[in-house]
Amino acid sequence: MSGQNVSSTDEAYALAAEAGIHPLVLPTPFGVGPVNTYLIEDDPLTLVDCGPNVATGLGLLERLLGERGHRLADVELVVVTHQHIDHTGLARAISERADVEIACLDQLAPALRSWDEHGILDDDDARRLMLHHGVEPHVADALRAVADVVRGYGCSAPVHRLLRDGEQLDLRDRSLTVLHRPGHSPSDIVLHDAERGIALTGDHLLSGVSSNAVITRPLGDWDGSRPEPLLQYRASLRATRELSFELGLGGHGGPVSGHRELIDERLQAQERRAAHFHDLLADGPLSAHELATARWGPIAITQAFLTLSEVLGHLGLLIADGVVEEDRSGEVVRFHRA
Repeated sequence: MSGQNVSSTDEAYALAAEAGIHPLVLPTPFGVGPVNTYLIEDDPLTLVDCGPNVATGLGLLERLLGERGHRLADVELVVVTHQHIDHTGLARAISERADVEIACLDQLAPALRSWDEHGILDDDDARRLMLHHGVEPHVADALRAVADVVRGYGCSAPVHRLLRDGEQLDLRDRSLTVLHRPGHSPSDIVLHDAERGIALTGDHLLSGVSSNAVITRPLGDWDGSRPEPLLQYRASLRATRELSFELGLGGHGGPVSGHRELIDERLQAQERRAAHFHDLLADGPLSAHELATARWGPIAITQAFLTLSEVLGHLGLLIADGVVEEDRSGEVVRFHRA
């Protein structure tokens, strides 16, 4: 496939099928819509991501596998591209029904094995972050309560194989390079098939929307400082820009073509948004939540944390550029022009 120009979705999926890769699209209860899992017909028979832990999910996955002539019990390897529950939720159910290896980034393994414990810590951190940055306590408390429900769409799962950044994941007919690309989450990976010019990009690079760089509890040791996922994400995008591939298969939406141009557009859009937040600080200091309200108007409760993550991410970019400073002297953190 390398060197071919992918000009349409149908052509892209036809080329993926020639390479033995087939999208299995599963519904999610989330605003992002359906999730793409990918069946790689190779030895071992491999599933990349597995959908959320919803009542109908496993049955639908079995039916989609059946349409390709396989049973769930035939799956021997599940590769998790990152920690979000629309990509990991069915991993344990699959492992209970098939003699399967679950593989993920080595840094993710402890959290995936103890998902409830990790999720509770992450949700508690998110509540504290909201309060520090001006979100009303009743909103922060409501979102913390919702998080306990949403966490049920995920599930702890055994991890049998640890994937390390830069290593080769060898199947019978192909070799996939595992590339750690943090930013959208701390654990995102891309699987790069250099020979075929294909990259399985998870949620790191999507065709239709720019992935949220959501503030998330880091994996492993952490000094308690606020994570800067947008800065991480920009570095990851620049690294992916240097890869050679004609077809990207993402976790949501259609296939990616022209990834360098797409990444350039995403980086430039982030810089424009950061400049807008800088403009909003012209009249004096504001909290991150006040900036979100100034940018979008009244914030729906369900969007309070996501908008806060976006604002803080772009403020981190402005702070790194030396044009904004952070004042932590009060109960609520405020930002002002340098």
